[in-house]
Amino acid sequence: MDDIAEYYEQRKATLAQRKMLLCGDFNVAPSENDVWNHKQLLKIVSHTPIEIGRLDRLFKSLNFVDAVRKFYPEPQKIYSWWSYRNPNWQTNNKGRRLDHIWVTPNLQDRLLNAQIIKELRLGNRPSDHVPVLVEIKL
Repeated sequence: MDDIAEYYEQRKATLAQRKMLLCGDFNVAPSENDVWNHKQLLKIVSHTPIEIGRLDRLFKSLNFVDAVRKFYPEPQKIYSWWSYRNPNWQTNNKGRRLDHIWVTPNLQDRLLNAQIIKELRLGNRPSDHVPVLVEIKL
């Protein structure tokens, strides 16, 4: 995250006018509403202050907009990952939002919808992550 943030920071003037999307499994749940229990997870990988700080630096490097949070605003809890170690993942809902889709500010007005497709976690041999989708008007 530091390398990408530094790359963007050094090229901010050039990249500022570009329409860009940054997405992926960053393995960091930045907000207290991106985890099932903020206090319990502060010392657990994916929600430590160090990781959150690095992800925040990357987020601020091009003033990204969190496309998913535009449709699921705080303080709503949202998750895209549930551990395989939790057989009652649906009942307990001890998830984390580790998968992110960000857009540059010049794309935020083109965002039409976002979805976290939780029901795919119910499939046969599913991933511990579920798809996160954003619809953008081209």
